[in-house]
Amino acid sequence: MIARGTKSRAAEQLDMVHDKFVILRGLRFHYREWSNKGTPLILLHGLASQSHIFDLTAPLLAQNFRVIAFDQRGHGESAKPDSGFDFENVARDLLTLLDALKIKRAIIAGHSWGGNVALYFAARYPERVRAIILIDGGFFDIQSNPEMTWERTARELAPPNFIGTPVAEFKQMIKAYAGKMWKPEIERIVLANFEIQSDNTIRPRLSYERHMQILRALWEMRPRALYPLIKCPALLLPAEMATDDNHTRRAQRRAQIQNAAREIPNNQLVWFRNTVHDIPLQRPRKLANAISRFRKN
Repeated sequence: MIARGTKSRAAEQLDMVHDKFVILRGLRFHYREWSNKGTPLILLHGLASQSHIFDLTAPLLAQNFRVIAFDQRGHGESAKPDSGFDFENVARDLLTLLDALKIKRAIIAGHSWGGNVALYFAARYPERVRAIILIDGGFFDIQSNPEMTWERTARELAPPNFIGTPVAEFKQMIKAYAGKMWKPEIERIVLANFEIQSDNTIRPRLSYERHMQILRALWEMRPRALYPLIKCPALLLPAEMATDDNHTRRAQRRAQIQNAAREIPNNQLVWFRNTVHDIPLQRPRKLANAISRFRKN
């Protein structure tokens, strides 16, 4: 029981954050900032996610970094234009964010698709990057499997249709999916991916059409072509579940991670064993520790 007049640790951590908006390239973007001191650390979420996925990790990093979690275009509370979801445009969004915040060079950490954005940004704008951190993303090439044509990719990786799902029903789905990971903070973070409608049903903040534009850009991306262009230190943080019984998929993932570890200059590789893809939700403290150690070395 929490004594009257005191707050839980989760509530105290949320008090540390400031939600802000900025106009970039004529569009309104949302970001969350935990500290305005220290080395700038920009956190980029994955596809169909948003800045809240770092709510458990960012407060742990705020003692050592100026932590900024950015809602990328089409996501969260940021603008939702109909186009501009290729890597060049998304990277330019990030570049203008750094300019607007008067940040000359930053550490760019990306989860999932955000890792691909971080990789592309570091290759495209090396003078603006101190280091990159790829959190189970940035090193996977969909077309490394020749059977993954665009048609198959679009069919198999299209987002599920949650439009119209009652909030109460979706909360039960979150609990079933999360299993032992479930806690109120995770439910809140996952729900932030959706707008709550007047009839108490949900609608994804990222539309199907925008989702598919990003998926197409991911399908077209060749990460290995960018590896030699990375001039800054890199931290690779892949996740792996021991219970994954798809041995072919597991071998393909390992091979791509090994390619990244071999071909990205000046990198460190830290495996997150027995961890799901959403590392910031399952292992926030381990993630924060890995990032902090990386910068001290």
